[in-house]
Amino acid sequence: MFIRQPFDKFLEMEYERTTENSVKVTLPIKELYIDSAGLIHGGIISTLAEVALCNTVAPDEQGRQQAVTADLNVTFLKSSKSSVLTARAFAVKEGRNLIHADCLIYDDEDHVITKAKAVLFNK
Repeated sequence: MFIRQPFDKFLEMEYERTTENSVKVTLPIKELYIDSAGLIHGGIISTLAEVALCNTVAPDEQGRQQAVTADLNVTFLKSSKSSVLTARAFAVKEGRNLIHADCLIYDDEDHVITKAKAVLFNK
């Protein structure tokens, strides 16, 4: 099960749980997501990273997220004109209240374009 949010549905993200604490999230790129330089907007890429990172923690039975982002760091390694982006995120360390998670985002040629990490607060 994944977090159910109207915003994610609006963006048409697709989810796959790859292990108990890791996920793959795919985002089809629409013209609306392209900046004035002709590249995918950094805010869209950051959103994909955060969605993937938060989904490393399973939601409750109603699909509500159990962890919120306390800190998010996004590093853009390469610009992209890809038609789809894929985020692969996993929990690195789970403590009592804090979870450290990492994410890599790939373009449609399987090049890493972004790396992200987050500290999540488990409610």
